Amino acid sequence: MTAPNRATLWGRTLVDELAKSGVTAAVVSPGSRSTPLTVALAEHDDIETYSVLDERSAAFFALGRGRRTGEPTAVVCTSGTAAANYHPAVIEANQSRVPLLVLTADRPAELTDSGANQTVDQAKLYGDAVRWYKTLPEPAPEARRLRSLRVAADRAVAETTGSDPGPVHLNFPVAKPLEPTETPGDVPDSLADEAPLAVDGRDGPFVRTTSGRLEPNDAAMDEIAAALGSAERGLIVAGPLNPGVTDPEVVGELLDATGVPLLADPLSGLRHGPLVADRPVFGGYDSYLDAAGWPDPDIALRIGASPTSKVLRRYLAEADARQVVVDPAGDWPEAEFTATDYVEADPGAAVSALAERVEDRSPADGDRGGDASAAAWRTRFERAEAAHWNLLDEATESATAGTPFEGAVLSEVVTGAPDPATVFVSNSMPVRDCDRFGRPRRADLTVLGNRGASGIDGITSTALGAGSATEGPLVLVTGDLAYYHDANGLLSVARCGVDATIVLINNDGGGIFHILPIEAFDPPFTEQFVTPHGLDFEHSADMYDLSFRRATDIDDFAGAYRESLTSEGTQVIEIRTDGEASHRRRERLHERVCERVAEDR
Repeated sequence: MTAPNRATLWGRTLVDELAKSGVTAAVVSPGSRSTPLTVALAEHDDIETYSVLDERSAAFFALGRGRRTGEPTAVVCTSGTAAANYHPAVIEANQSRVPLLVLTADRPAELTDSGANQTVDQAKLYGDAVRWYKTLPEPAPEARRLRSLRVAADRAVAETTGSDPGPVHLNFPVAKPLEPTETPGDVPDSLADEAPLAVDGRDGPFVRTTSGRLEPNDAAMDEIAAALGSAERGLIVAGPLNPGVTDPEVVGELLDATGVPLLADPLSGLRHGPLVADRPVFGGYDSYLDAAGWPDPDIALRIGASPTSKVLRRYLAEADARQVVVDPAGDWPEAEFTATDYVEADPGAAVSALAERVEDRSPADGDRGGDASAAAWRTRFERAEAAHWNLLDEATESATAGTPFEGAVLSEVVTGAPDPATVFVSNSMPVRDCDRFGRPRRADLTVLGNRGASGIDGITSTALGAGSATEGPLVLVTGDLAYYHDANGLLSVARCGVDATIVLINNDGGGIFHILPIEAFDPPFTEQFVTPHGLDFEHSADMYDLSFRRATDIDDFAGAYRESLTSEGTQVIEIRTDGEASHRRRERLHERVCERVAEDR
């Protein structure tokens, strides 16, 4: 490897090692100080480079790729506030365990705290939100420094994809010249001959990292398997899980052995797919677990993050039951503080170990009789699910034209999504409606969302980033405020070549606040919480050269949705709703389901 100056040598060496460690994509925002990295990435054949102008959007785009693939995408920016704009995505990547490799260019050390332009203290800028941080040594054509740079690159990739994946921050101070201009004597002509290992690296990563998974304790698995296998009212709860964390077939083996119900969050990767065909996978629990007379489980096995459903979280918090939380990273994801057992292990390994140990108690073994029996427990869930989905269908069919129900929109999105497809749902009401009204399907649907910190910033960019990592269709469901927050992200449709069907649920403000007690206090409720904006989003589609259609009711939306899914390009389908009216309908439907379930028990 030759280079015209030390900064170019440094950039090429770092990028070369990242590629050898498995990094295949990078998102770059324009800036001067990051020139050595940007040029090196643009020239490297093995790394696909995306250009995203807005640093906040860029970071969320990279987050979306990492969420969809489980592999780190590098994100590169110049010095100063550009790096600060990465912080929201870094926080989300940290809390949702998504690999993200943050590369921030920086001014030379002597300019720190000097009043120099565009110079801020970037050391440990993201605090403890990153798995690992390092300020790289400043460029120098020295063998030892070049080897240290390669080792840092390998370690960064290993740290971001380890047993507790998440963001890693490498800070890159560099002095001018930044461009690949010839600087006589800056890089000795003899460097490559004298230090070939440092300059060219190895065939493959400079340091090969072998990762393992945390295996569960055998004695603990024996005891938990016995308890789960003998329980009359066993339960498995799957919260949000990143793709690939748990093999659905392994979960299916445990369901086959136990016959217990699986309550699958829409973001768990288990609500949709082959498990649904002939296993007890349920998705309507948000509507009936608080029905009168619904019994507690004997034991609940919990994997994944905290469930989206507040009803489920409260049900588990109030249950007089043994609760086993399985987590691989020692983070104790248990905000209700009611778990009785904590198993620090890879969820897939724990589920597999339990499936091997549980004595087969599938329904074919017979019903021991009584409401508390395992078979009756499963039947209770099956009947409650049927009541929920039947009442949702009735509510959707009886909807008044011109007043579409937001829950029916999410039901249509999930039911009508292609097989396969990636569906990204925004925070606030879309993910909650996806949870309650997104019916389990056998289709290969990858449903994603930013539930680590649950913000509404960067939603569009994250979805488009996820879409960039797959050939299948992409559907984004977003609210009007989240759409407004990340309007800049729409530029990635054209610049990054990502097409999508964007479902925009516009209730003119913060509809989620209708579920909070502050609704009873107006003022200040309308102006300070709902904050109606009155924006016409058709202009945003014009700005970014997207197709736009405004659906008038659910039937019109369903037709526009189906048409978009078979069309080229990106379409924004807006459906205007009344946030308060939709919330009242959620309440009425919830009451009806609970009443029917209570009568049916």
